[in-house]
Amino acid sequence: MKRGAKRSARAGAAVSRAPAGGRARAERGNGAARAPARAVRPPAPAERSDLLALARSVVRTEAAAIEALEGKLGDEFLAAVGILGACRGKVIVSGVGKSGLIAHKLAATLTSTGTPAVFLHPADALHGDAGLFTPGDVALFVSKSGESDELLALLPYLERHGIPLLSVVATPDSALARRSKAALVTGPAREACPMDLTPTTSITLAQVMGDCLAVALLEARGFKAEDFRFLHPGGVIGRAAARRVEERMHAGEDVPRVRESATLREVMLEIMNKRLGLTTVVDARGALAGVVTDGDFKRILMRHADPWSLSAADVMTKSPSTIAKDALVAAAVRAMEERAAGPITALVVVDGGRRPIGVLHLHDCLRG
Repeated sequence: MKRGAKRSARAGAAVSRAPAGGRARAERGNGAARAPARAVRPPAPAERSDLLALARSVVRTEAAAIEALEGKLGDEFLAAVGILGACRGKVIVSGVGKSGLIAHKLAATLTSTGTPAVFLHPADALHGDAGLFTPGDVALFVSKSGESDELLALLPYLERHGIPLLSVVATPDSALARRSKAALVTGPAREACPMDLTPTTSITLAQVMGDCLAVALLEARGFKAEDFRFLHPGGVIGRAAARRVEERMHAGEDVPRVRESATLREVMLEIMNKRLGLTTVVDARGALAGVVTDGDFKRILMRHADPWSLSAADVMTKSPSTIAKDALVAAAVRAMEERAAGPITALVVVDGGRRPIGVLHLHDCLRG
């Protein structure tokens, strides 16, 4: 046999030994089994009108469903908020498919607003991750049908540990709804898809219901703006809140300061010149004796027939709110907002000898 013929025979044998999948891949690679790409042509004017009308109908359909959702918030919702608020462990949020995506987002929203939560895919739970369920937790399942086998299969784990189940479901009287301590039913609602099949409206309603839960819990827990900033250290506001007071305070010559013997006119001029809404009042040793705010000044003018004869010592607040220079800005914001006598907008920064070394205004705390 000639050399060329031998090479041809070996090549033929190699092809005959190749697995069928390999031949198919080779054929697809040569274009034999590949369907031609379907080009999407620009819509004609009449089609453009139809597509816009369809898109606008989607907006109307989902908007109407969201509006109707308001009327479905009642005792079950309050029960769910109560159970989540009393949770001493974590909230385990789960769902399948598109509902799983909403569940994932809901877990993130809860965590970022002060309710520790984690997303658990039911398939992972059924293959070893069910150990995530521990006593003290709360389960929150999201499902359109309320009949997902993967979610229903997790119920024995919940019952074993005494974990209460909450659900966000679109289908009333579903298996999941019946087994829940509180079922937040969002449906029935027509999907925005023309075939009423593609999860669109139902998914939007599930997300809105999740947002309702997160916001209600945020309020019930007394979650404040500084708490949000503390949990978001990567953002501009978060970075500001994580700074120390001394990095943001007005110091040196910018600190408003008068003696106890200063006249009311001198007090007024110091407040106006330093533009921080207050002035510190110091004693003979330079220690903080009190503060006078612009609000105090207005009240003094209203109450006294001859206020200009008064001194700083006569009108000052003798126990002003103070903070140390090494405190976090987030702690300073909390101190201003949660002051027992009412919120304020500035703190006096003092040293170990209680001498005023700075003033921190609320606006300084929010700068990037």
